[in-house]
Amino acid sequence: VQLQASGGGLVQAGGSLSLSCTASGRTFSRTTIGWFRQAPGEGREFVACIRWSGPTYYADSVKGRFTMSRDNPKNTVYLQMNNLKPEDTAVYYCASAGDREIILSNIRNPDAYEYWGKGTLVTVSS
Repeated sequence: VQLQASGGGLVQAGGSLSLSCTASGRTFSRTTIGWFRQAPGEGREFVACIRWSGPTYYADSVKGRFTMSRDNPKNTVYLQMNNLKPEDTAVYYCASAGDREIILSNIRNPDAYEYWGKGTLVTVSS
């Protein structure tokens, strides 16, 4: 599976960006897809994920501001980011569990995801 994330850029605090992640080589349809981010000098942090059946889960730090969705026929997931804050600055990665669902207790663990795309940089200026 190859994952390609796009949509990053520079935005002022309070602004919005929409990220997308498209898969090739295997469909998204029956797997958990996650978004993670990594700020300079920090570890990889869970942002959001969506299960194949539809439920989405968010980190507390982005809840109410970020919305994740998926379009299975297009093999694409999206992350709509509103009211961005400087602390949202990071490289954002999408990740796939391959052909399986991740159990709920493990959805925030990056090691539970098998495939990773190259990240896209989001910079939020104050």
